[in-house]
Amino acid sequence: MAESIPAAEINAAAGVLLSPSATGAVSSSIAAAENHSAVSLLSPHAGALLSDFATADSTTEAKAVGNPGGADSFITTSCRVTTYPTICVQSLSPYASTVGKSPKQLVTTALSVSVNRAESARTFVAKLTKFRGLKPKEYEALKDCLEEVSDSVDRLSKSVRELKNAGRAGGPEYIWHMSNLQTWVSAALTDDTTCQDGFAGRALNGRIKSSIRARMTNVAHVTSNALALCNKFAGK
Repeated sequence: MAESIPAAEINAAAGVLLSPSATGAVSSSIAAAENHSAVSLLSPHAGALLSDFATADSTTEAKAVGNPGGADSFITTSCRVTTYPTICVQSLSPYASTVGKSPKQLVTTALSVSVNRAESARTFVAKLTKFRGLKPKEYEALKDCLEEVSDSVDRLSKSVRELKNAGRAGGPEYIWHMSNLQTWVSAALTDDTTCQDGFAGRALNGRIKSSIRARMTNVAHVTSNALALCNKFAGK
């Protein structure tokens, strides 16, 4: 039975330390940890993508980074087009000096944050699949979720590279690259939702379901915001 899974194991997989009195509220703790920390340092993979992009646009971005004044205001204003503006500001503000006032750097940073969150979720789900005492349906749902979130990581990573190769707006291949980018980010958002759909129904109620829902909802929110910023940048 799923209840035989030690709460400490789930908490460890989530990366959240809970007091004994809070072991029954794993999902709330995860959500709170995600919201309060805004965004952690990018994982090596996501960080590399962001670094590569910044290097490619070094001349343009040097001007933006060299003049960080008003960067926070630029992020706040830009985030108004998103569905979750508060999360958008929280997740991007730590990178204000990198974003500067560059719309392109704002989008690539939003995408890289999404990659980071998706990679973290993938690691979390992978750990859950190894827990002893899982119900058969829980295990199958976790396996399917792991596949979906892995696809999400891949598509988001491709979207960052696609933006890097898009060139200047109005260029001969710009529309094609931006269309690919939007398609991949939209597909990644669908992957996040599909993972959660796999845990529908009362039969899967419990700590595993609550933890997955909390983590994947957060990934979906930052990905949704990234898509909105992509659409605005593409001129939609």
